[in-house]
Amino acid sequence: MNDETTRLLIFDDAKATARAAAERFAEIAGESVRSRGRFSVALSGGSTPRRIYALLAGDEFRARVDWSKAHVFFGDERCVPPDDEASNYRMAQDALLSLVPVPVENVHRMIGEGDAVANARLYEDELRAYFGDVPSPSFDLVMLGLGEDGHTASLFPETPALDERGAWVAANWVEKLGAYRLTLTASVINSAAHVLFVVVGAGKAQCLNEVLNGAREPRRLPAQLIRPVRGTLEWYADRAAAAKLEGGEK
Repeated sequence: MNDETTRLLIFDDAKATARAAAERFAEIAGESVRSRGRFSVALSGGSTPRRIYALLAGDEFRARVDWSKAHVFFGDERCVPPDDEASNYRMAQDALLSLVPVPVENVHRMIGEGDAVANARLYEDELRAYFGDVPSPSFDLVMLGLGEDGHTASLFPETPALDERGAWVAANWVEKLGAYRLTLTASVINSAAHVLFVVVGAGKAQCLNEVLNGAREPRRLPAQLIRPVRGTLEWYADRAAAAKLEGGEK
C-alpha cells in the first residue's frame, strides 16, 4: 500500500473476516456510546455484509451493542421499494434490524421508490437533522464493500457523483446499469471517524491490489477516493481477496 495511514488485515476465509468485522463494529459502537452517548453507522449492502449483520444479530454480539442508542443510516441504495429483493434496506432489515432492539425511529432508510434526485435531497435533509449545522456529517462508522470494477457504495467508475463536492447525498446515474443509485458522496464518507472496507473472494483480488497498490486513478477506481480526513481507514480481507497483495497484518 502506498498510503501509510491505511491498515490492512488479512483473515483466513470469509467467515473469519466477517467475524472480525462484527467484532470491530461492536467495539466502535461501544466506544461511541461511552464517549458521545450515541452511535451512528452507515451500512453497506451486498452478500458480504449480510454475513456480518447475521453475526451482529446473533447471541454472541447482540447484547454487546446498545441498540437503543444506535442510529442506522445507509451508504447507498438502489431505486427500488423497501420490500424489493434488491433493496439494501430490506437486506439489512431481514438480516439485522428486525432481530435487534433498535428503535424504529433510529433507522434512517434511503427512499428508493420515486424520484431519485428528490430522494437524495430528502436524505441529505435527514442527515442534517441528525448531525446539525456542520460542514459535513461525521459518522462513527461507515461500512463499505468493493466491487470488481472498483466501485464502493454507489460511486461507480466514470459517474457524475465522483465529482460532487458540495452535496452529502447524490442521485448517481450509472450508465452501465441504466439506472440511478442513491449514494453518500466521497466527502461525506471521508468525514467519518472510522471507515471499514470488507472484501472477500478471489474475484476481488485484482481490483483490491489495484486500489491499494496501483496508480491513483479514482475515476476508474472510485474506492481510491476514500481517504478519511481525520478518521481511520481499515481494510478487512480474506486470503482469497488478498492473494495479489504483499504485506498486511494477519
